[in-house]
Amino acid sequence: MRFGVFIPQGWRFDLVGIEPDSQWSVMKSLAQQVDAEPGWESVWVYDHFHTTPQPSDQATHEAWTLMAGLGAVTDRVRLGQMCTCMGYRNPAYLAKVAATCDHISGGRIEMGIGGGWYEHEWKAYGYGFPRAGVRLGMLDEGVQIFKQAWETGTATLDGQYYQVDGAIVEPRPVQSPRIPLWIAGGGEKVTLKIAAKYADYTNFAGTPDDFEHKSQVLAEHCREVGTDFDAITRSANYNVFIGRDEDEVAERRAAYIDRVKGYLSEEQLAGQLRAYDGMPGVGTPEQIVENLRGLKARGLGYAITYFPEAAYDTSGMELFAREVIPALQD
Repeated sequence: MRFGVFIPQGWRFDLVGIEPDSQWSVMKSLAQQVDAEPGWESVWVYDHFHTTPQPSDQATHEAWTLMAGLGAVTDRVRLGQMCTCMGYRNPAYLAKVAATCDHISGGRIEMGIGGGWYEHEWKAYGYGFPRAGVRLGMLDEGVQIFKQAWETGTATLDGQYYQVDGAIVEPRPVQSPRIPLWIAGGGEKVTLKIAAKYADYTNFAGTPDDFEHKSQVLAEHCREVGTDFDAITRSANYNVFIGRDEDEVAERRAAYIDRVKGYLSEEQLAGQLRAYDGMPGVGTPEQIVENLRGLKARGLGYAITYFPEAAYDTSGMELFAREVIPALQD
């Protein structure tokens, strides 16, 4: 199994209390710490503009600007977004941005891409909020544009949602034949079919039963479109509260609640905690290893972890790197 980690960028109220002019320094230092720890393969950010689940005036740093910045201050780790929203940027332009970031980083960019879901954010920035079928149609056409642009240096598509005519993307990415594509989302009829057609990696539900079910759906789509299911690395994201014992796990949970409760309603906070409590990334190192080992047996190849306290306390991230990763690494 391979491992990545999200760098706090504010979207999940994970830079609260840190002055805005100090936040880049925190993000940079964390990325450099991960870069120096061989167990981690990658660093990730979210592609969002407003905090969640409650929009607020708290900072949320832009994903692709961070890709360029992190590419310039790290040397080894790969750099991804989970996931870029296709509808937020013209895909030919985004192909150009990603190619430039690939050069800045020396060939370390991953393209995580999806249809997008955060309705408030779409509307606030003037993108409307098309129905799901339209957003996924945009995803399919946009990925086609990426592949053309990166593999040939130009892109032409007269699509239903995007029209590009000889868009030049030079220099092409450092990586050949192109930047790896992560198709994110678990929609069974459309998203996973797009993944079957184009993905090097997928990213969907990470609980054992859901992961196994989505994997079966993906395999069936691969059979239908004639692609190799085994060639696609399946990933999932894991929120982590880790501690040397149950008391330390509880302390991390309590610290998280204290930090975000002033921004969320009781219902919103309860919803956030459901993404932790009882999930595979919560527990002692031994418990998390057991959880992830079971998922590895079901085909999980890549775990992307999120430590909500990382901007303030890196001990949980360090404990995970020291005791969980070596037990599961390929």
